[in-house]
Amino acid sequence: MTRRSAVPVQPLALPRRSFLTLTGVAAGSAVMLGTEPALAGPGQLPTDPLFTLGVASGDPHPDGVVLWTRLAPEPLALDGLGGMPDIAVNVAWDVAEDEGFRRVVRRGVERATASWGHSVHAEVRGLRPDRVYWFRFRAGGQVSPVGRTRTAPARGARLGDVTFAFASCQNVPDGYFTALRHLATEDVDFILHLGDYIYEGSSAGSIGRPHLPAAEVFSLSDYRIRYSQYKLDVDLQAAHAAAPWIVAPDDHDVENNWAGDHSQPDSEPDQDPAVFRLRRAAAYQAYYENLPMRRSSMPRGPEMQVFRRLQFGDLLQLDVLDTRRFRDQLLTDQSQRWDPARQILGAEQEAWLLAGLGAATARWKVLGNQVFMFDADHTAGEGERYGMDTWGGYAAARQRLFDGLVERDVENFLVVTGDAHRSAASDLKLDFADMSSRTVGTEFLGTSISSGKDGADMDDLGAVWLAENPFLSFHNAQRGYQVCRLGRDEMRTDYRVVPFVSEPGAAVSTRASVYVQSGRAGVAHVSE
Repeated sequence: MTRRSAVPVQPLALPRRSFLTLTGVAAGSAVMLGTEPALAGPGQLPTDPLFTLGVASGDPHPDGVVLWTRLAPEPLALDGLGGMPDIAVNVAWDVAEDEGFRRVVRRGVERATASWGHSVHAEVRGLRPDRVYWFRFRAGGQVSPVGRTRTAPARGARLGDVTFAFASCQNVPDGYFTALRHLATEDVDFILHLGDYIYEGSSAGSIGRPHLPAAEVFSLSDYRIRYSQYKLDVDLQAAHAAAPWIVAPDDHDVENNWAGDHSQPDSEPDQDPAVFRLRRAAAYQAYYENLPMRRSSMPRGPEMQVFRRLQFGDLLQLDVLDTRRFRDQLLTDQSQRWDPARQILGAEQEAWLLAGLGAATARWKVLGNQVFMFDADHTAGEGERYGMDTWGGYAAARQRLFDGLVERDVENFLVVTGDAHRSAASDLKLDFADMSSRTVGTEFLGTSISSGKDGADMDDLGAVWLAENPFLSFHNAQRGYQVCRLGRDEMRTDYRVVPFVSEPGAAVSTRASVYVQSGRAGVAHVSE
């Protein structure tokens, strides 16, 4: 497997006040072309830069990827339409073997419509497996920034390694996305984003990056504006342009701590689930419009296909989970967490997951998971307290999964997780109350990009976790991301952290590297 060298990506040169004005956005990024296809008639398209939100690719297959962009000359327009008229536009795309587009290997045209926010999702086929490609879009006499992507290796191909990064929880008012700027230069095959791409609340923060609109978002137009605000961030654009992303939403992409058809527990207790489904439909549509997902994930009202499986040669089977849509309502009494009727995945997804793990031929089986799976006691000393929003609130469902792993003799089972705004590495025990019980896998909890503000190397909760939960091997509460290298005999997760996010410009460093040996479940050792 030929590895690529990390290449810095030059993002759009947005002005300092890019969150308040579009003046100068993408200045110099538009290049006039002689001809390009468009359904819009002469003079109907705005002359302002169309590609203000950058480009992205995602869900790599051995023969292709999905390419994304969205036309938005006025991305923060109050109606959520991005400054585009109500017309369809033909958007051309090119895929090349070189950054200068001298060797173009695929071309096509996609129709961008107002009903889907003038977003483009081009599913490219006919590419070669395990290859780096460059891509761009053209519309309205303009050309987009250039993105870099990579196809997956051929199914079953013998590989020496697969490297990916995972991240979650980026909150504009809480901090700068400096970690994403560093992530854009990492040598990874893909980036896995595990949710909380946006935050739905009204926070203004204290660093001069207030949320837009300046209120909690509920409607499609408001969600679209919120996504536009996030996607104007140059560091986020750089990370998207550097490698293909595989994405799944969590709670804040819709509403904090939602569960199935139930709104968050501290909202109006008698809210009609039908009302919440309308909000989820708006949130899902805006999520799809702004991320590089395949048409198989295009939402239909309040439903969207999130869980899916991707293969990377003979080394990695990646199962992306949906731990929100099918879960039962959050508990207020933790004594009920072992109720065998409670679901976090739902019966269909749970059966799909166990069948796929049982039939897996790849060496490493990885779950892309939104909320942590290990059983973390939050109380020092006597007594126990568990978070009800995590798998700990659905303990019987977790036990069914673990028992299923044992029954199917699944080896090299790994879980990567976001949501908690802190990092931890944990053995996954068949019985967390008995350290002598079988270890069925390893979980890597990853911290946030900016949520939780600057953070610290250790905090009070981290100290409690390490003292009360002996299956944990590592903890850190700074901001950052994680890089996982899967080899044939061993895998390593590097916890990459920045010392602050309240100001831009922080350096990145590896706080710890956590190792797992093939054929031996659990953490082998930690290098700090």
